[in-house]
Amino acid sequence: MYHSKKGLITTIAASNEKEINYALEGSVFVGGAVMQWLRDGLRMIKNAPESIEYALKVKDTNGIYLVPAFTGLGAPYWDPYAKGTVVGLTRGTSKEHFVRAALESIAYQTNDVIQAMLEDTNINLSCLKVDGGASANNFLMQFQSDISNCFVYRPEIIETTALGAAYLAGLAVNFWKSKEEIKNNWLLNQEFKPVMKIEQRAKLLEGWSKAVRFALMWKDI
Repeated sequence: MYHSKKGLITTIAASNEKEINYALEGSVFVGGAVMQWLRDGLRMIKNAPESIEYALKVKDTNGIYLVPAFTGLGAPYWDPYAKGTVVGLTRGTSKEHFVRAALESIAYQTNDVIQAMLEDTNINLSCLKVDGGASANNFLMQFQSDISNCFVYRPEIIETTALGAAYLAGLAVNFWKSKEEIKNNWLLNQEFKPVMKIEQRAKLLEGWSKAVRFALMWKDI
């Protein structure tokens, strides 16, 4: 079992009666749920796909960052007292900027976990395979690729949790003979390639880091 030094969790992964597999996990408290907040709480959007339309109406967030620390911040910060924070607001801030900042916050938090994993394991990241409802958002996937500077691969079937349970059941009854056979079932739906300039990426990540510090400072003010 591996013990993380960067605030990550060692968890039991898909296993069977003959072997126990472990995974390194980074827990983000509010990721895709920030879209539900925009829809149900603020009523800024009618549905999650509409967020793409708003995000693409502007070239960037106009300098605002949203840190959705509604229940504190998870990995790699682990601060239950952090509070949701919006920084960089100006008179020119629009709903489009706000929605885009909310979408980008998902990618920033994911990148925080990715960087913690890279520092923890010294593994070179070749690509990021994504799944779940948020992965259907093309804008988010492209921004994730840009901000993490890696290829992002989205599979044909994005509901991987349910698929994994089905695969384990199939292995148990010998429907599939091996894990290698299952791996061959993976099909690529779309590839996202990083196109953001290094200077722009560094500037955006610096802004995100500052915004997170404000969220973490709340309890000390």
